[in-house]
Amino acid sequence: MTANKGPAAFAWADLAARAEAAGRAFFFESAVMDGVPVFSLVADTLPALRITAFRGVLNTTCGYVLAAIERGETFAAALAEMQRQGIAEADPSLDIDGWDAAAKAAVLANVLFDARVTPHQVERQGIRGLDRDVLSRGAGGSRRLRLVAEGRRDGESVTVRVAPLWLDAADPLAQVSGLENALYLATDHLGEIGIVQRDGGLTQTAYGLLADLCRVSRRLQRA
Repeated sequence: MTANKGPAAFAWADLAARAEAAGRAFFFESAVMDGVPVFSLVADTLPALRITAFRGVLNTTCGYVLAAIERGETFAAALAEMQRQGIAEADPSLDIDGWDAAAKAAVLANVLFDARVTPHQVERQGIRGLDRDVLSRGAGGSRRLRLVAEGRRDGESVTVRVAPLWLDAADPLAQVSGLENALYLATDHLGEIGIVQRDGGLTQTAYGLLADLCRVSRRLQRA
């Protein structure tokens, strides 16, 4: 059990196989959207569905910074606020250069698509260098720039990328701001399913670990 996205991003298939062989389970609910259920939702409540694609705004720091710039704040001031809240680290490179979102996208692809993708194989572009001038190029406020992680499964082929994308203001991902995250899953039978976290942070991440502990406890009780 871990809140660290690295193990699932680099070695999910091997770790899951080792856990199964030992009669154990490998849980990592907090790895992508803090405490919001993503993997348990799919595993426990969506049987007989095939996830064909995902798209989401998954990095809180980047989402906050881009929305703050839209409001007229500077990149530096918005990033400093994320550091003050303990969400961005002293060296924010993993966030603003897209590595955090790439790792989360790799986890999603590996688990949902049974892929063998690492963050280094994710097409990646961060938000470093973006400022008010860049965001002002949106079509009169009808578009918003968000760092979007997306993946698609087409037969045996899996593509995953992270990049700042201009989204129509009506797109639900364009509405993500502040400490929010959102993930949308395309399925073969239920259409698109949306998962939204309105307030992310350290408490929510800790809850994800607690939820995994509860799942472990239930498994032990059944055994």
